[in-house]
Amino acid sequence: MSDDAPIPDARAKAARPLPKPGILDIHAYVPGKAQAEGIAQPIKLSANENPLGSSPKAQAAYESAERSLHVYPDPRATIVREALAARHRIEPERLVFGCGSDEVFAMLNQAFLEPGDNMVQGEFGFAAFAIGAYACQAEVRRAKEPNFRIDVDELLKCVDDRTRIVFLANPGNPTGTWIPFSEVRRLHDALPPSVVLVLDGAYGEFALDASFNDGIDLARNSTNVVVTHTFSKLHGLAALRIGWGYAPLEIAQALDRIRMPFNTSVAAQRAAVAALEDEDFQRASIDLNETWRPWLTQQLGGLGLDVVGPSATNFILVGFPKIPGRTAAEADAYLTSRGLLVRGVGNYGLPDHVRITIGLETHNRAVAEALADFMTQ
Repeated sequence: MSDDAPIPDARAKAARPLPKPGILDIHAYVPGKAQAEGIAQPIKLSANENPLGSSPKAQAAYESAERSLHVYPDPRATIVREALAARHRIEPERLVFGCGSDEVFAMLNQAFLEPGDNMVQGEFGFAAFAIGAYACQAEVRRAKEPNFRIDVDELLKCVDDRTRIVFLANPGNPTGTWIPFSEVRRLHDALPPSVVLVLDGAYGEFALDASFNDGIDLARNSTNVVVTHTFSKLHGLAALRIGWGYAPLEIAQALDRIRMPFNTSVAAQRAAVAALEDEDFQRASIDLNETWRPWLTQQLGGLGLDVVGPSATNFILVGFPKIPGRTAAEADAYLTSRGLLVRGVGNYGLPDHVRITIGLETHNRAVAEALADFMTQ
């Protein structure tokens, strides 16, 4: 064989079809549990869903789609595009829609990563970021998060000439922590213009501090910033799977070339528009969170538990001792036995923590009571 001859692909001689290298090394996404053995209707606080449900207007819009089930949805999601453009004063042609914001992340990875490239995220970054990068045979670099918080300098240490994307969830999941916009801008200013900075704002609506900004204005005037949002959290449309990204026109056009046709449904599009219009429901959701997140934080802190924070999301991350009988895994099992489903986050490198969604008053009181019993049993 000459030096210039191509190296045979081992998969071509395999006895069965084999996926490309790295695919079987990916850890599949693990959702929050939804069932408890022997309990018919457990309280689910494991997936950061809206405890108020969804807007009655969105529900009515969803129901209106029942006579259109035979019709393909608008591939451009025009009604949502126009509603978002008006709400945020952004150019509609720069919007990209996905089956949840997860699909937008996957499209970004697919468009910009190839073998030998790398993607940078925080060490506790959302699992979907890395899954998409690994599927492209790219390297995932995880920057240290001192005190469970994104550190811009740590992110920048991971960036080199093969970095193509930096993912920043702000506020973060599963930590709930956030960084002020001044730090986001400092990160952007230090990145090479060839690197895409993705600002995941899935929980941005819950971050009310004056120094927080989701980055839409930065994206409006930059060539390498993408801001993403979802209708799953504040708007309570998790079942309909619809999210969006606001990107420079060239990036939006690239993503649209690989976006699956008809990737958001008629029902999702109609419900999303109605949800945007229902500001009373949005305010009620935020008010519920602002009332009960500090209450639950205080109650669990009083039990000697380490509540990471301050959280700017609709959940809290709670640290447990490493003492047998008091560990996070045992607390998770104990809560489950009482019909309270929370999220173990060992797969995020946080084996001593659980994540708890802020629920209704009865839910939050039940969690506080159960953990008080657990810590004193």
